Amino acid sequence: MAVKIRLRRMGAKKRPFYRVVVADSRSPRDGRFIEEIGYYDPLQNPAVIKIDEAKAQDWLKKGAQLTDATRALFNKAGLLGAGK
Repeated sequence: MAVKIRLRRMGAKKRPFYRVVVADSRSPRDGRFIEEIGYYDPLQNPAVIKIDEAKAQDWLKKGAQLTDATRALFNKAGLLGAGK
């Protein structure tokens, strides 16, 4: 089983809101997930990124993989710095 940290799309049509979740890579994008670790709201100015750093680091230590989109969010939020 491959575990990924990825985005789950929520919100209304044309009004996206994303939750950052830990999920099995085989489950659907908006389907079953293991744990919610944060959210991303691109419609705010500036965009709001809120991620529970302790949970995220714990899952990364357990071997969870970041998707390209979540890797970009983690970089923007400063969670993948040189010291981490």
